[in-house]
Amino acid sequence: MIRYGGAVNSSTLRNRSRGIAKFTAAAVLLGGLVVPSAAAAETGSVSTLANHLRRTLDQLQFEQVLDTTPPTTAAQLNALKQAATDKEAKKPPKKADRAVALAAAEPISQQPQIDLTVIELNRFGRPVSSGTVLMSPQYPDGKVVPVDDNLHTTDVRWRQWDDAGWYANQGQGTIDVIPGRENASIDFMIPYPASVLKLMVAFGVLRLVDQGEISLDDTYAYQPTTISTLCGPAGSDTIRNYLDASLTWSSNAASCAMVKLLHDKGAVDNLNQTFQDLGLETLQLKNTNPANGARWGNPVTMSSLDTAKLLMLVNGGLGTLWTAPDGTDVTAAVLSDASRTFFKSKLSDQGMNVTLSTTNWCGAAYPVPGIPQLTPSRWIGADGTVTIPGQGIAYGRDVRPCNNAAEVTYAHKNGWVNNSGADAGIVKALPGKGGRTYIVAMFSNLGYQYVDSNRPPTGAENVWFTEKLAKLGKAIDEYEKRRNS
Repeated sequence: MIRYGGAVNSSTLRNRSRGIAKFTAAAVLLGGLVVPSAAAAETGSVSTLANHLRRTLDQLQFEQVLDTTPPTTAAQLNALKQAATDKEAKKPPKKADRAVALAAAEPISQQPQIDLTVIELNRFGRPVSSGTVLMSPQYPDGKVVPVDDNLHTTDVRWRQWDDAGWYANQGQGTIDVIPGRENASIDFMIPYPASVLKLMVAFGVLRLVDQGEISLDDTYAYQPTTISTLCGPAGSDTIRNYLDASLTWSSNAASCAMVKLLHDKGAVDNLNQTFQDLGLETLQLKNTNPANGARWGNPVTMSSLDTAKLLMLVNGGLGTLWTAPDGTDVTAAVLSDASRTFFKSKLSDQGMNVTLSTTNWCGAAYPVPGIPQLTPSRWIGADGTVTIPGQGIAYGRDVRPCNNAAEVTYAHKNGWVNNSGADAGIVKALPGKGGRTYIVAMFSNLGYQYVDSNRPPTGAENVWFTEKLAKLGKAIDEYEKRRNS
């Protein structure tokens, strides 16, 4: 048997992690209430929020999760190297296969990879405070990322995700996402974003709408010249309906159609350049296939910090939100009011409340409750249970008690494959429930391949993540509630 990444039990991992990677400089307060000087960032001041996020990640002990399919031979490791394209086409194992995998699950070989950002907003939609924390085998206790007045950092050497390299190279990436960062103080391999990449796709399509190239009510005939298992056959629908299916229940077929539309319009390179121009360098929709909109693989990258800033644009806010690399002001006008309203409405209609929030399983003993959001009525049947027809999932739990006790709305997008668990969205308190508004973005390698030791053997077939992610969401929201009470 071949092992990669050192220790194979959580106790050893915890003991080894102490004293290795202590946090340094961190996020900065800006906008609205407080704008620090550049000197404040240079001296390594750490926001209270950033410190809290680092401690929370450390205390949740993510290294205790179990790995259901660790590579134990050179052949299995090589197979991971070949599985880097059309990652979303790989589906969770069937119930019987999953039961076998759960029985054979072993402790994760090393500290998981997590990229987390929270941006607190004031009532004008402007950033007040932020925190970005990275966790990896190199930073087992968590590493706070220093950012400047523009919520930007040059202190991280971002690396592209590598499925096999996470095991074989102790979580150390080899392909740079942004050139010229060789001397950065932090080196981090960004987890694959999975279906959160659909935020970039929707942004690109809505930019075309704003430019008058297309209309939401145009019919788009998706006619792939090659058929992908990720995308499926040809079809036709309005752009409005494609975006709705892509964002609310994560339809891969609808998303492929929109990626192909961007290619048809020659807009993919322009979209990637727009992200660069905005200072969102890690947002890159690269290497997708113009023939069918597929090939969603590791060259598609998103950091939590840039994703949170993208959502800040979608949310809207008064005045300059940050300054672009060329010195121009970045405002919510990057998208029109109509496009932002449409975008937010679809994220607010999210059906897959299963990661940082877990209200689709309201009242279940497992997984634990996460962000206490209001579940959109669109998916709730007469019996109070949530059904997502497009995903073929009936969750079977009456969510009305959780809706009665809900404290926030959560306009968000999830993503999941075997080695990616992600969630990013906008949290807003309901009237009288604490007044908090913040953006959270979280990317991890903790997809459905990783499970908890206390996971029940039956009744959790549609639970795709460790419940530690829900605990993280709950801890963040409770902190924000206290800060705003």
